[in-house]
Amino acid sequence: MYFNLETRQEISVYTKSSMSEKKVKVGDTICGEKGIFVIAGPCVIEDEKIAFKTAEILKRACFNLGVGLIYKSSFSKDNRSSSENYRGPGLENGLQILKKVREEFDVPVTSDIHSAEQALPASEVLDLLQIPAYLCMQTSIVEAVARTSKPMNIKHGQFIAPENMKFPVEKAQNAGNYEIMLTERGYTFGYNDLIVDPRSFFELNKIGYPVIFDVTHSVRRYGIPSANPLGGKRQYMQTLARAATASGIDGLFVEVHPSPEKALCDSSSQLNVFEFEEFIKPLIEIHNLIKGGLK
Repeated sequence: MYFNLETRQEISVYTKSSMSEKKVKVGDTICGEKGIFVIAGPCVIEDEKIAFKTAEILKRACFNLGVGLIYKSSFSKDNRSSSENYRGPGLENGLQILKKVREEFDVPVTSDIHSAEQALPASEVLDLLQIPAYLCMQTSIVEAVARTSKPMNIKHGQFIAPENMKFPVEKAQNAGNYEIMLTERGYTFGYNDLIVDPRSFFELNKIGYPVIFDVTHSVRRYGIPSANPLGGKRQYMQTLARAATASGIDGLFVEVHPSPEKALCDSSSQLNVFEFEEFIKPLIEIHNLIKGGLK
């Protein structure tokens, strides 16, 4: 048995242990239905040309595949390992580019929020507000994002047990927001590698909101510059994505770039956007098999 935070009722973990109970609408994309959805885009906003090129390819691929798309790119990366690393164009300029992507390609857009003060201005452009894993327990940020009434994606911190994600969820609910999604991105044990534990998907699903797997951040290696080929283990992406999809997730988070080797952030772990469609195809098949078999 577990305690559903929204209904305040006890529910058997075996009734819907691998399927979210609540759907979240982000633009025209319904998250939590039987069909899988994707959050995809460059790690950080570099310029308008790259943003438009990536969005165009993603939009065409997702149309061909029949999956919902939420375009993601960060206006600021505040957790770079060096203060000299590129962090993005900033809030104002970044939101302007995301707004253009939203209007030009008719797709919902999302980005990270790094402080409570960013939540309100970001909500005027973004369809989904994302709380980074490092900040998932920051009450002021969770509450500020929740009070915008926009859908929110809380990334699971690498440092807490998955069942403890109920605490930021409760904070959001207490602030009046029930449009919540949760993203898994692996655990760190202090030796640079992240480990993805499939038990996490089971525990996150029990909370009752759509669950997403962050494929590309899960293969990053901390302590190694992302521009270094050893800074990410792309060879594990398909294996991890298939395992996560078979575990009953609702969506996939994939950072993509037209030229990953030239990307200004996470170049060693981003997927080439031209490979995105073929990468997603087998995951759709697995997802449809798993979700179609759930009662």
